[in-house]
This record gives sequence, C-alpha cells and structure tokens, in this order.
Amino acid sequence: MIARFSFLSYFCTAKTIRTSSEHPSFDAFAPWNSQASKVKFLSLPLFPHKDDTGRFVGRAPSFFNGRTDESVQRRKEEIGDADEKDLFGSGNSHSKPKDFMHKFHFFSLLVLLGYAHAHAQKPEGELDSTLNLQEAVVSSRYILGSKFKARNRTGSAYYVSPEEIKKYGYSDINRMLKAVPGVNLYEEDGFGLRPNISLRGTKAERSERITLMEDGILAAPAPYAAPAAYYFPNAARMYAIEVLKGSSQVQYGPFTTGGAINLVSTPVPRKFTGNAKVSFGSYNTLKTHAMVGDMKRNYGYLVEFLRYQSDGFKKYDDRKGDGFLRHDVITKFLVKTDKAEGVNHSLELKYGFAHENSDESYLGLTEKDFAQTPYLRYAGSQMDHIRTFHHQFASTYLLTFNPYFKVTTNAYHNYFYRNWYKLNDVKAGHTKAEKRSIGQVLNDPETNRAYYDIVTGKTDYAGEALILRANRRSYRSRGIQSKAEYRLWGDGFFWDFELGLRYHADEEDRFQWEDAYSMIDRQMHLFHAGVHGSQSNRITSATAFASYLLAKLRYRNWTFTSGVRYEDVELLKKDYGKQDPTRTGKRRIETPNHARALIPGIGVNYQIAPSASVFFGIHKGFAPPSAELYQKAESSVNMELGTRLRKGGLTMELIGFHNRYDNMLGSDLAAAGGLGTLEQFNVGEALVQGAEFLMQYRPLPRHWQVQLPLQLSYTYTDTQMRNSFESNAWGVVRKGDEIPYIYKHALNAQIGLSYKRFEANVGMRYNGDMRTIPGQERMAEREKIPSTVIWDASVKMDINKKVSVALNAINLTNKKYLASRHPSGMRAGHPFGIYGAVHVQF
Repeated sequence: MIARFSFLSYFCTAKTIRTSSEHPSFDAFAPWNSQASKVKFLSLPLFPHKDDTGRFVGRAPSFFNGRTDESVQRRKEEIGDADEKDLFGSGNSHSKPKDFMHKFHFFSLLVLLGYAHAHAQKPEGELDSTLNLQEAVVSSRYILGSKFKARNRTGSAYYVSPEEIKKYGYSDINRMLKAVPGVNLYEEDGFGLRPNISLRGTKAERSERITLMEDGILAAPAPYAAPAAYYFPNAARMYAIEVLKGSSQVQYGPFTTGGAINLVSTPVPRKFTGNAKVSFGSYNTLKTHAMVGDMKRNYGYLVEFLRYQSDGFKKYDDRKGDGFLRHDVITKFLVKTDKAEGVNHSLELKYGFAHENSDESYLGLTEKDFAQTPYLRYAGSQMDHIRTFHHQFASTYLLTFNPYFKVTTNAYHNYFYRNWYKLNDVKAGHTKAEKRSIGQVLNDPETNRAYYDIVTGKTDYAGEALILRANRRSYRSRGIQSKAEYRLWGDGFFWDFELGLRYHADEEDRFQWEDAYSMIDRQMHLFHAGVHGSQSNRITSATAFASYLLAKLRYRNWTFTSGVRYEDVELLKKDYGKQDPTRTGKRRIETPNHARALIPGIGVNYQIAPSASVFFGIHKGFAPPSAELYQKAESSVNMELGTRLRKGGLTMELIGFHNRYDNMLGSDLAAAGGLGTLEQFNVGEALVQGAEFLMQYRPLPRHWQVQLPLQLSYTYTDTQMRNSFESNAWGVVRKGDEIPYIYKHALNAQIGLSYKRFEANVGMRYNGDMRTIPGQERMAEREKIPSTVIWDASVKMDINKKVSVALNAINLTNKKYLASRHPSGMRAGHPFGIYGAVHVQF
C-alpha cells in the first residue's frame, strides 16, 4: 500500500514547493496512482523514508490525532474556502520548524486538491461541500471538478456543484445557470426543454455559439454541420455543471469565443448505492429519478432512469394543454486493473437513450391577448407536436503509465431524430398572395384579421387554411479523441503539459414536408397531405480534425498557461431538391466550404497576497462557417482582466472582458424571426464587452450549527454592431445597433439558512430590458422584453440518513412576465409553481 504513494511521499519531502495559499492556481495538480488515480490520504506518511527493501515508510501525521472524519465533515467547508489553519488548527507556525511547515502546508494542499476530485465518485447523499480525507479520484469527465479549481484557474470558470443543484430541485437548465456570471439566457417553453444560452454576449438562439459537452464529449447533435439544433441533454439527471469562459480554453472547441459548458452525468459510485427521488406539483408535473450502482475492485456499473412529465401551464379556451413527456435511461459499465506497480487500464462504456413527446408550438400570442390571458393557446396550434429520439454511445479508455503520465481516449457516436410538426402559415384564399406566416399574423392582427380569426378558431374555413410543416430532421455525430497529460516538477516550479487530438464527423439530414388543415368548430381536420421531402430535402455534412497543445507553468507566485488549437473543417451540402424525394441525385446541387484556423491563447495569474490574486488572458475566438461558398469562419480577439479575493468566509471575483469580432456570424432561424433556412450570414465587425462580479459570504463561524450562506452575482454586457447590413432574420441593421436577446444587466442573489437537518434557500433573479431585434438608444415597446424580478425558494428536511423531503417553489410572486417574442408571437415565462419531493437512499 505504501509503495502506491511513493509519488505523494516524494512531494511531501520537497522543501521548495510553497503552500496552497501562495499558489491558489494549482488547478491542474492532481497526482494519479496506479489505481485509476485513487489515493488514500490517511495512509500517507508525513515523514517518509526508504527502508532496506526500497519501500517508503514513515509515521502518520500527528496533527490528525483527535480529529475524526465526522468532525471534519460537520464543518462543511468548501474546497478552497479555508487555509491550513481553518482545517487542522490554529496554524501558529512559530511553534514548528520551518521545514516541517513546508511539508505540513503542502500536505494540506494535497488533501484539498485530492478532495476536489473525490466528490466525482462519491455517493449522491454525500455533501459536495464536506471535506473527505479518505479517498480522491481523478476523472477525465471533468473540466474543473470542484469549486476550488474553478476559483483558481488563470481564466474565468464556475462549477455548479451537486449541492447547488439539489438546493432548489431544479430541472430547468435556465434556472440552474442563473447564478453563473457571464451567462445570458432566455426562456422559450417555461420548462427549460429548449434553452437559449449565451456566454459573454455570443449569439443566444438555440445555444448555437457555445461548446456543449457531456462528460467531456461533444453533445450537440451536429456541432459543425448544424449547430442550431433543438437539442439539449436532460439537465434533471446531471450530477454537476461546469462553465468555462475566457482565456485558456483552447482545449475545448469548436466554439472558442464565449466558452464551454460541460454537463457531468452521474458517476459510477464507489460502493453499492441506490436512490430514488419523486416529485409532484403544479400542472400535474411529475418527475421520477432513480439510480443504482456499485463498484468492486475491478469493475463497476450504473443504471439511471428519469421520467419527467407535465400538463404544462398553457391552456386552450375549452381545455388544458397536453404538456410533455420525457424519458431518459443511462447505463455505464466500468472495468479496470488494480496493480500496485506498472501500467493500469480503465475502460468505461456508456449508453444512453432519451425520448420526448411534447405538444409545444412556435405559435405565441398577440400583444392584446398576452395582456389579457398570457397562458392561452390558440386553436390553430392543437396539432403542433414535437417528437424526439436520442441514442448516445461512448467509451472512455484511461491508460495510466505512472504518476506523471496518462492517456485518455474517447470514442463516441450520437444519433438524434426530431420531427417538430407545427403551424407555419395561414391561408385565407387560394393564391400565394393570400398566405401569411404566423409571425406576420400575430405582429399585425388587425391588418390580418381574416387570418387571425382562423388561427384562433373564431372563423371556420373548410379549405386549405392552416399549413403545418413537418420539420423532420435526423443528426449523426461520431468521432474519436485522445489526450495525453504529462507532469513534471523541479526546484520551485511545476509543469503540466497536455496534448489533444480529435477526429469528428457529423451530419444533418433534412426531409421535410407540409400538410394543409381546415378549421371547423375550433377543430382542425386534415385537408391535404403533402409529399414527404417536398419542402426541404438535403444533407449537410462536416468532417473536422482538431488538435491542441497546452502548457501550464507554476513558479512561486506566478502561473502561466499558454496553448494553441488547430481546427480544420470540411463542409458539404447536398441539396436533392423538392422534386426528387427519392434522392436519385440526378439534379443534386452540391455546395462545399472549407475552413482552417490556428487558435492561440495565453493566461497569467499572479498571487499578490495569500488571499488575493490578479489574472489576465487573451485568446482567439472561432466558430466554423456553414456550407456556403466562400463564407468565412467567425473570428474574434477576446481579452479578460480579473481579480480574486478570499478572506475568511468571504470570496469575491471581479472580471472585465472585451471581445472584438472581425467577422461575426448570424443564423437565419425561424426561432429568431427569420425564414428558417438555418443558413449563416455575415454580421461583420462587432464589439462585446462587459463585467462579471461574484461574491460568496458566510457571515457566521463555521463551527456553528446555524449557517447563513449568501451569494451575489452580477453581469453587465454591452454589445455593438460595427457595420451596417441586411438579413432575413434581423432585417435592416445599422452601425451601432445592439445584438438582440442579450440582457445588458443581470443580477442574481441567494440566501440560505441551515440548521442540523433543516435547510432553506431563497433566490432572486433580475434581468433588465432586452432587445428582440437589433437597435440602439431607447427600446420600442414592441421590440423589447421588459425587465423582470423572479423569486424562487426551497425547504428541505432530512428525516434520517436515508430519507429526506423537500418543498420547492418557483416564481413565488406569480409574476406574469414576457419571456420571448420568438419564434412567433409573445410567450410567457413559468407562473407560480410548487413541488413536493421525497428522496430515498439505500
């Protein structure tokens, strides 16, 4: 056993390496051993030496005397929130020899950093914020892995821990991310099923300008060929969420301007664990989430199931809405070697299946109807329905050569099918000139009164009145990626090298058609069925090779991170045309495009004092173009400057960012008011800049049983077009216009109260006015989303170690607020809802 820790023992004798408070940016330091990176810290001798057989031996640290794991856990200290004296005693160094203190401080650092990874494999019932000294596991599924690492990067990052997710019992990714500075988002359906997420002012619609990953693997259905796809993994089953922004993100692409979001799925537990959580509440919303798993010496498994359904809060004049139903199943199997010496292997296989039936519509409301009945659904949307299937396969092979060198390889395949059958146009005559889009009808219902009356069911029309489009699309993505990590150290410095390679291929297959319906007595009847493939019939594919090299150097109070990424993307669109639904290819039109980019980045962190640091970063932003001739990739230069302060129970972070686009890309989305072609267009030069502020404070002493944690985050984002142009989606744009659907001000505040087995939390989210189309100066009422203040709350009680109950409420004041004016018409955010939950562990 002791031989396994020779690497750590060597570090504990090093006199030249400084303490964690002097080097808070030791974010990547997490030694690996031969057991798939498992370390049992309590077995580590503080004063090691080799005996005659060459083994390391030594006595256990004396400062653990009288300190049990339980006593440390009761303090519930978050990683990085305390220095050595907070964890193990008064820390009066004058009573100890200098050499001993170097060893003591660095050992404490190992404990802190080791625990930052330990929570990745602990049972769900174990607090993320407690200090566990028994075991730490390094996992390749994480970007960050802990709040400690997030706070100590050379760039901006945030780790949404399992405990944060559990606080409010959210299933909505929009609400899960609301406290993260630099994240800008807006609702579409009220439940977070199809989120629109922006990082530092990137284009928000359909989250198309962020690198979305699950367990470190690209999760978007076709991130290169069609990034604006209506897909997002079920947030309700996620274990943790990692958000990376700013510099030093060359590892994560293809979208490098704003940042990356990594959704961490439930890990294989370290021992037999099972739990089930059932919640039920407003609008017949039912969520069942269960998992069971176990880990033996050489193998482990996990089976997870999620069922999420609701009637929804929207209703017709004569009945309630039909809501949605989602299923999600995840299975994992892990096999590994457990040798004390030599090379070790670990292979994890993952399969997931997800399914959704949702009666969701593009059809919103007119201004007048929204003011009177904001949760109304028109009769013309009764046939609207979206159906999806998702399969994911992933294998992760971890090869650990020694404590300094390991290689992780992922192979993956994703398939996503969706058919959103929805109202697209309205006809009140027989000619093409007598057809209107639903956006035109709702924007001006008086001029289009005849069309509006058909949509609402006030007027019967026995002919071809309502045109529904079947947006049938399937997506495939597959690839293999590998990264090698090597670490070395010397007299006062620490090096960390990372090399990554990825080959990826994806495609979008469009095969769409339109059906016509009549409206009789508020009921829709099929009048004419369209020919499949007659509306859109094309395949867009992409192959991409990506590689990166990243180096981190830590020397005394300095941390340097530099790297470069290379992207080579080949795109091809094959349009078979509306007259060739069998795809013979006789009249096929092919449109290729190719993009290459070298993406450098550098970050610097300097520790001013044990409790304060400053950092600066600059990197190139990149997003691949679409399959359009000669269209250039999106490019930008992005800078950030920030400072961090940690003193006692107070943690603060202030960051300024400045993103200058040489060529910004927009997309022609129906969801954004365009024609829905999904073709990208050149916005040209643009400027996005702003500031992020985060404060976390625990005013009460940590040893008190009563705790009152506070958190405040604020984001200011200023956007500006630097040239004029015209597009289908944004219309006429003038130089100086602001980018739509980006809040200029976003504020989030949270306060909690915990006492023994009881916990209560209240959160407030403020969003300022937001534009829905490009513009400048004062916002017109018809072109904005008014500012809102939304309150959420939760109460939780642990009945015993196995059973807990919770009561969660969202929109406490029942604020009737406008969430979006797109895709077509006004749509409301989620009204007041209350949900009770029971959580059982075994």
